[in-house]
Amino acid sequence: MKKKTNFVKHAFEPAFSKDSRILILGSIPSPQSVRYGFYYSNPRNHFWAILAALTKKPLPVTTEEKLRFLQLSGIALWDVLASCQIWGASDSSIKTPKVNPVGWLLQQTHIRNLFTTGKTATNLYRKYLQPATGMQTTYLPSTSPANCANFTFEELLDIWEKALRPILQTKIFT
Repeated sequence: MKKKTNFVKHAFEPAFSKDSRILILGSIPSPQSVRYGFYYSNPRNHFWAILAALTKKPLPVTTEEKLRFLQLSGIALWDVLASCQIWGASDSSIKTPKVNPVGWLLQQTHIRNLFTTGKTATNLYRKYLQPATGMQTTYLPSTSPANCANFTFEELLDIWEKALRPILQTKIFT
């Protein structure tokens, strides 16, 4: 039996400030994140715990705390896709992708480092957005619960730290 996909429109505005220096792009918010009202809000997603560990800041819990955390850390969040057909939260089922105007966001900020979380976000960015933005992306493994079978928290933290180490050393996160 073929799985039925649903049309999904992006649920959040980009989270950024004019002082953002790092952009992290996912594919599109999961139904769980939409339910909770903010990026990476599935309680089993390691995203916020990893960023807190890397920046040595307290784990943000509320949306307001997360927004403040991002602002203080110089991090912007958005997603590659503005809409798509998708089955649940399965990135591998994405059809008819429409991208967000990431170039617009880059023009509003001081972003010099772009990261994509997961293979789908990376591939979509490279195919649809990199030609327009001219910015390379660095792939980071997804922090989603679906990726937990492939990586432990410690392995994800190590990979993310190695990717972000040059930026961390420039004191962007302090």
